[in-house]
Amino acid sequence: MKLRIVSVGHKMPEWVVQVCQEYIKRMPREMQIEIVEIKPDKRAAGKNAQSVQQAEAKRILEICSGDFLIALDEKGKQISTQELAQEMQHWQRLGKNIALIIGGADGLDLSVKQAAQWLWSLSKLTLPHGMVRAVLCEQLYRAHTVIQQHPYHRE
Repeated sequence: MKLRIVSVGHKMPEWVVQVCQEYIKRMPREMQIEIVEIKPDKRAAGKNAQSVQQAEAKRILEICSGDFLIALDEKGKQISTQELAQEMQHWQRLGKNIALIIGGADGLDLSVKQAAQWLWSLSKLTLPHGMVRAVLCEQLYRAHTVIQQHPYHRE
């Protein structure tokens, strides 16, 4: 199973790249994390937020074809790390790659949210995209250590 973080946005600050790379290298082969960047659509003259979202959604859904889709959304379900570990065990049994989708500056189009099997909220706070990537990589690693009963996660 591959965990694909599909993120609208590119040219992340170096600290984001470093944090993500650190947790990516810690993951086992059977749960590799891959970051797929989608260049954001530009708001040119006459292009509103909805048309930007729709253009980005088309590219997201093409890239994620066949994957189990999880859309990160502020209105999604909030869970604990222990619950995430249980979800990850469920994902492993699916036999599919998992696409964790981070929207662009205008958010995710409704079509992506409807295609997703799960809406997940990391926080009620509005977080910058780089921070979401970093937190997501760390939490995926942390949930993996919970599954493995590794002492990284303490309660």
